[in-house]
Amino acid sequence: MRSYDEYCSLAKSLDVVGDRWTLLIVRELMLRGACRYTDLRNGLPGIATNLLADRLRDLDDAGLITREDAPPPIATTLFRLTPRGEELRPVLQDLTRWGLPLMIEERPDDAVRSHWIAWALEQMLVDLRPEGPALTIQILTGDQPIVVETGDGTVHARLGRAEAADATLTGKPRLILGLLLGLLELPEAQANGVEFEGDPAALGRIGADVLAG
Repeated sequence: MRSYDEYCSLAKSLDVVGDRWTLLIVRELMLRGACRYTDLRNGLPGIATNLLADRLRDLDDAGLITREDAPPPIATTLFRLTPRGEELRPVLQDLTRWGLPLMIEERPDDAVRSHWIAWALEQMLVDLRPEGPALTIQILTGDQPIVVETGDGTVHARLGRAEAADATLTGKPRLILGLLLGLLELPEAQANGVEFEGDPAALGRIGADVLAG
């Protein structure tokens, strides 16, 4: 692990988590809980096997992750964040919000995983009418379906299928994010290939607090 050799808390933090892929490994463990090595490989498309092993060793040495044996009959090692590693959650939340303007561009070779999108939506969306009844929006994009649910003034996003969604969106991630975050209107999104079923008023129930002001 390289060091900036500076007596500065930011520099010392970057000594630990500033290398390429490190925070993305933390992201996977934060979003998915305990993971096998193969789970991490699948959630980090493009990482070299030896580099993943190196980063996991560095995180282990720094006390940010722990290794444990999976319960029988699975004979494998599970990687899990320690309490110290979990303290990076607000850092990743802030970086997710900060990176919202960068999501306008989606390159053809960008990898997409639905749990990344669900995480971003939960960080960015707010219930604009918290006094209203519970609402469910089904999103079909990425590698797995996503459910966005509102209730009691909160917005929750998870992987899965809704039993009875008030609205369903199908299309490319960039367009669906733009629509839900208020950067696109529904007719514009549909003109670019987004399919919509359900009550259009459902889309007016949620919005992005990071765009306010």
